[in-house]
Amino acid sequence: MQTPLQLVRQNLANVASILGVLPVCLLFGSTGEMYLFPLIIFCNVMDDLDGILAKLLNIGSEFGARLDNVCDAISHSVILMFVGMAFGSICTTAALIAVAVVILRSVSRLDPATKPGTGSPTNELVRHVFFILLLSEQFAFDASPYLIVAFALNAITMILPWKLRFMIRGLTKSAVAIGLVNVALLVAWLVPNTLLFLAAAFIGTYLYSFGWALLSHFRPTVHSEPQ
Repeated sequence: MQTPLQLVRQNLANVASILGVLPVCLLFGSTGEMYLFPLIIFCNVMDDLDGILAKLLNIGSEFGARLDNVCDAISHSVILMFVGMAFGSICTTAALIAVAVVILRSVSRLDPATKPGTGSPTNELVRHVFFILLLSEQFAFDASPYLIVAFALNAITMILPWKLRFMIRGLTKSAVAIGLVNVALLVAWLVPNTLLFLAAAFIGTYLYSFGWALLSHFRPTVHSEPQ
């Protein structure tokens, strides 16, 4: 029988997953908008932290992996719907389509036999929304058309059966590198002079990965003629 300390240690990753979703309730308050950016950063951190804890403490489990997917689906869906509804009916519709794909992707990953590492993760879309909103504030433009494009494009890439190889978060493997990705989000929010560069890095590598995947899949194979 496990001691209380062992039980807590065994479930630290699961606790991180649950803590990543609970604070999104702040968005439902009258001042919910002021919490949006810190919540996106917090959810991103907790989404990474549960995986890091599971690996470092060797406490990964099938239940934990499923819980992570469910918690991500809830937090990301709430954030996307909140943002979409703030920018009119067309943006709301695009956001709801993206949310539907988030749910489909998350449910498909509840099956242990599902091939991992294909398509773009749901938190990639949340990061794009984060950067678009920050850029619209800094440069005073209407974010809605860019959000609609982000919702639509990510809805496609989230269900792709191909690997998107060059996205920044996908290339980070160590705990230190993953931590730096989250620090980059915080810096983008707090240090405006870095925003354009960081947004270009994250969104640019996503677009490059998508283009590379399309070209790799549809590029005709050249067969040599028999002599």
